[in-house]
Amino acid sequence: MDDDQVGMIGVCGMGGIGKTTIMKHINNQLLKEDQFRKVIWVTVSKEMNNSKVQEDIARCLKHSLPEDELERATTLNHALERTSYVLILDDVWERFSLLKIGIPDPKPDEQRKVKVVLTSRSKEVCKSMGCKVVQVKPLSKQESMNLFLNHVELEHSVVQDPELKKIVNSIVEKCGGLPLAIVTIAGSMKGVYDIHEWRNALNELCQQVKSVKQWDNEVFECLMFSYNRLADSEIQNCFIYCSLYPEDFPIKRRELIEKWIDEGFINGNTRRAMYDRGHSILNKLENNSLLERTRSLGYELRVKMHNVIRDMALSIEDHSRFYVKAGLQLKELPDEREWTTWTFDRVSLMNNSILEIPSHISPKCHNLSTLLLQQRDLGFRRVLETGFKTIPATFFEHMNGLKVLDLSYTNITNLPDSISNLGNLNSLVLRCCYKLRHLPSLAGLKALKKLDLYNTTIDKTPPQMETLENLTYLALQAEGLKELPTGTLPMFSRLQYLATMLQLKGEEVGKLSKLEFLSCIFLDMEEFKKYNSTTGTKWPQNYICSVGSSLSRNGSLFGVEDMFEKPEEQNTLYFVNCDLEEADFAMLPIDYFHVEKCDDLKCLSDGTSLFHGVTLCHIWECQGIECVIDLSSSPSYSFKNIEMLVLGKLCNLLELVRVGPTFESPCPVIFSRLTRISSEKCSRMKKLFSVEMLQSLQNLEDLRVEDCQEMEKIIDDNGTRNGSVTTSLVLPKLRELSLHSLPRLKTICGNGVMIPTNFLPYLRITECPELKRIPLLLPQLENGEPSIPPFLKRICVKPREWWESIEWDDPNAMNVDLSTFVSHVEHF
Repeated sequence: MDDDQVGMIGVCGMGGIGKTTIMKHINNQLLKEDQFRKVIWVTVSKEMNNSKVQEDIARCLKHSLPEDELERATTLNHALERTSYVLILDDVWERFSLLKIGIPDPKPDEQRKVKVVLTSRSKEVCKSMGCKVVQVKPLSKQESMNLFLNHVELEHSVVQDPELKKIVNSIVEKCGGLPLAIVTIAGSMKGVYDIHEWRNALNELCQQVKSVKQWDNEVFECLMFSYNRLADSEIQNCFIYCSLYPEDFPIKRRELIEKWIDEGFINGNTRRAMYDRGHSILNKLENNSLLERTRSLGYELRVKMHNVIRDMALSIEDHSRFYVKAGLQLKELPDEREWTTWTFDRVSLMNNSILEIPSHISPKCHNLSTLLLQQRDLGFRRVLETGFKTIPATFFEHMNGLKVLDLSYTNITNLPDSISNLGNLNSLVLRCCYKLRHLPSLAGLKALKKLDLYNTTIDKTPPQMETLENLTYLALQAEGLKELPTGTLPMFSRLQYLATMLQLKGEEVGKLSKLEFLSCIFLDMEEFKKYNSTTGTKWPQNYICSVGSSLSRNGSLFGVEDMFEKPEEQNTLYFVNCDLEEADFAMLPIDYFHVEKCDDLKCLSDGTSLFHGVTLCHIWECQGIECVIDLSSSPSYSFKNIEMLVLGKLCNLLELVRVGPTFESPCPVIFSRLTRISSEKCSRMKKLFSVEMLQSLQNLEDLRVEDCQEMEKIIDDNGTRNGSVTTSLVLPKLRELSLHSLPRLKTICGNGVMIPTNFLPYLRITECPELKRIPLLLPQLENGEPSIPPFLKRICVKPREWWESIEWDDPNAMNVDLSTFVSHVEHF
C-alpha cells in the first residue's frame, strides 16, 4: 500500500482464508488516516452487476449517476480522476474492464495517490487485471488456536482440562488454518462445556456428518463454489484425484501428472502435450487456491491439498466411490468387507505401515479401477523395513477391471502369477521396490501402457516382456540387470518415455521413432555414433545419455540414478573414457555436458559447435586438458550460455583462458552468463582469472577454489595496476566466495581491485596461510560509515590466528564488528 509504483493489488487465496477480514481491517485503518481522501469499499460478489458497482462507488463519492450506461461510466471516471482514493473491490470472480465501470487506470500519479485493491479466490483473475499479487496463507497452529478460543469463548480453566484440550486441538487442527472454518465451528460450539458434546462434534467433523450441527455447510458451500467454477470435468477429475493422497501430503507435480495420464484424465498424441496440459491444470488449481504450491525436499515443486478442501473433495457425491485410508499408519489391511461391499472405483491405502496382506484374502472388487498401495519414501534408497513382503496368489483374482496398480516403495520380493490376468491393467508401478527380484510373465497385460521398474533388484527382464506392444512408458533400473535382450527394445514401437541406466544398443534405440524422453547408457562411442546416425536431427525432446560408462563398472555415475530417472528436465551428455575426436555433435541440443577421463580433450574450444547451447559444464580427470578455452587457436566465442563451470582433478590444467601473444585487447566476452565456477584439485593452476576477463564475469555469484596446490592468484592483474590510485569494483553479484586449502595463495585481487559485499551471504577462507589481505568492500550507510553486509549469514575461517592477523583492503573494515558471523570450521 505504501509503494507509489504499485497501482493495483490483488489479494488472493482460497475461500474462507480471510481475505475479506484482512481488507476490512485495512479499510478501517485507512479511514482513521489521511493517506487517501476517499476510502471506497465495494462488494462485487459472484454475479457481477456493473450498475451496482457504479452506484456503490458513486455513493461513497457522494455523486449521482445518469441512467445512460456510457454516461454513467464517463461521469464516474471524471469524479474519480479529481480525487485521491483507495478502491477495495471485494470478492471478484472474473476479469472485468475497469474502463467499462468508469474506474481510471490506477497508474502512478505525482499529483494524487490512487490504489485499487481486489480480493479474489483466483490468482489468474488478479494477474489478468495487472495486479501485484498478494497470496494469503493459512493460519499457523498457534494463530488457529487463538482465533478459535477467541470465538468459542471458553473459560481458560475449562480449556486446561486435559481431555477437552486434546479434543479442541484436534478440531482446530482439522480446520487446517482456514479462518472461516475456525470461526464457523467455534461459533457453533460457543457456550458448550459438556465434554460429550465436544467429543461428538469431533466425530461429526471427522466423519463429515451434518445432521446435528450444520457449521460445516457454510465452509463447504464456499469451497464447492470454487470447485464448480472450474467448469471442466477433466480439471475437476484431476482435482478430486488429489484427495486420494494423505492429509497435508506434498505431492510431486511430476508424479501427479503421471497419475492423471495413467487414469486417462489427460490424453494427447504426445507425452509433451500431456505434460503441458498437466502443468496447465495444476497452475489453474493453484491459482484458484484449491491446491497450494510448496517445496518439500530438494528443489522439486510439489502441491498440497488443504485439509478442509480435501474433505470437501471426498464429500462430492459424484466421487463418493472413493475408499481412502491414506497416511493413517494402519498396521493391517482394512477389513475386506469394508472396502469390497460397495462398488468402489478407487481405493487408496498409500503411506501406511501395513505389515502383512493375509494369505486368504481375495477381494471381490470387479469395478475397482485404481489400487494405490505404495508406501512411504524415506529417502536415500530406504523404505519401511516392516512393510508387507508378499502378496497372496489370490489377491488379484477378482480385480478384472483394475487399470492402475501402484506398489512402489514396498518390501515385496515378487508378484503373484495372478497379476498376469489383469488384462485391463494400464499402469503397473513398482518403483523403488528395492527387494523385488522376480516378476511373473507379463504376456497377459495386453493393455499395459506404463511399466515402472526403476530401482528394483531384478536380475533379468520379466518373461515375455517383449509382447507389451502398447507400452508408451518404460522405466527400468536394477543393479543386477546389465542390458535388455537383443531385439526386445524395438518391439516397443509406441514408446514415448524410456528411463534406464542399462547399456542399450544405439541402433535399437534409434528405431523408437515416437521417443520423446530418453535416459540410457551407451557402452562406447561406437554405439553412441550408431544412435546419432540413426536418428539424425530427430533426437528426443529431452535426454540424458552416458557414453563409455555403466554404473556397475565405473563409479563416475554413482548417485545420479535420480537424474536418469527424470530425463524430461534437461538435455545431458556424459562422456567417460571416450575419444571425443570421434564424436559428431552437429545440431545436437545440449544443456549439461559432463566429460570425465577423456584424455584426448585438450580444451573445450576444440568442439565449439558442441557448446553453443551448453549451460552446465563439468570437466573431471582429463589429463590432456591444459586450458578450458584457447583463443590463440580458435577465436570462437560459443561459450556465452554457460552458467556453471566445474573443473576437478585436472592435473595439467594451467589456465582457464589462453590467449596468444599477439591477441588484441579487450578480451572478448566469453562467460557473460556464468554464475558459478568451481576449481578443485587442479594441481598446476597458478591463477584463475586475468583482470581482462572480469568484464565477462558481471553475473558471477559463486566462486569456489579448493585444493589447488600451486594457486597463487584468483585474479591476476599482471602488475598492470601497480601504483594505481583508483579502485575498481569487480564481481558485483558475488554471493559466495569459498577458498580452501590453497597453500601458495598470496592474493585474491591485485592492487586497486575490490569485491563489493552487497549481496554476499557466505565467505569461506580456510587453510590459506600465505594470504595476508582480503579485498572485500563493505557497504556504506548514508553517513558514509561502513556497515555489515545486509545478506551476510556466515564467515568460515581457519585457523583462528590467521583471521585475527588478516588485513582488509577496505580501510573502514576494522570499524565493523563481524564476530557474530564468524566460525572457525571448514564448512558452512
